[in-house]
Amino acid sequence: MKNNFFKKPVTNLNLRPSLNAEVVSQILYGEKFKILSKKKNWIKIKTYFDNYTGFIKNSDYDKNFNPKYKVYKIKSQIFKKKKNKFLPIKNFLYFASGVSIKNTHKKYVEFEKNKWIRRNDLKDINHYEKDFSKIFKLFLNTKYLWGGKTVNGIDCSALIQIFFYYNRIFFPRDTKDQIKFCKKKKIKFLRKKNIIFWKGHVAFCLTKKKLIHAYGPKKKVLIMDINKTIDKIFQTTKLKPIKI
Repeated sequence: MKNNFFKKPVTNLNLRPSLNAEVVSQILYGEKFKILSKKKNWIKIKTYFDNYTGFIKNSDYDKNFNPKYKVYKIKSQIFKKKKNKFLPIKNFLYFASGVSIKNTHKKYVEFEKNKWIRRNDLKDINHYEKDFSKIFKLFLNTKYLWGGKTVNGIDCSALIQIFFYYNRIFFPRDTKDQIKFCKKKKIKFLRKKNIIFWKGHVAFCLTKKKLIHAYGPKKKVLIMDINKTIDKIFQTTKLKPIKI
C-alpha cells in the first residue's frame, strides 16, 4: 500500500481500535506509515521507520510530503499569523518531527497553512547528532509514560530510540527487540559500557558512574548512580543486567 505521512503533532498508537485499548507507542508529525487495514473510523498502520504496528484514528495524514527539516528543540511552539503578528496557540511540534517549509517570514517558517514555528527550532533533515547524551538530557525530568515518546511523557525504550529516530537510523521500539538487534548487529557505539539492558528496561551510561533512563518507579527521566541502580532493580525485581 502507499506511504502516508502523519499530520498532527502526536497521537497514540493503540493495540486495538479503541480509545480504551493499551497504548503501545506514539506517532509524530511527519512520520511515514502504511495503512494495513481500515475498521470504521480506525486504521491499522505500520510505521516506516521501525515497522511498528497499531491502530490510530482515521484522521489527518498526507500522501505527498517531503520533509526537508526536523525539529531539534524538545518542543516547538506553533503560532498563527494575524496582521503580521505571530500569536502562540496551545499546540507544539515535538523533537525529531519532520517538517516541510511552505513559506518564511523573518524568524518564522510556515509548515502548514497559517501554522508557523521558529526557524531556529529546526535542523536540516540530514543533520546528524552524534552525541547521545545531548539528546537524552533534553528529556531530563520528563514524566514516565508507557508508550510515550515526547516531552509530554516517554518510556525507557523510546528514550533510547529517539536518538536513532532523530538521525533517521533504524532502531527497534521495544526493549526486547532492541536487545536482539544490538546482539545481532554488534553496534560499535553501543558497547556494554554505554547501554544497559534488563528484561523490560534499558538505560544509557552517561559516564562510568552515572546513567540516564526513564524510570517507572520514580515516574520520570532521571540521572542515577549506575551501581546503585543495578542494586535497586535487583532488590525490587530480582532482575540482573543482560549482557550484550
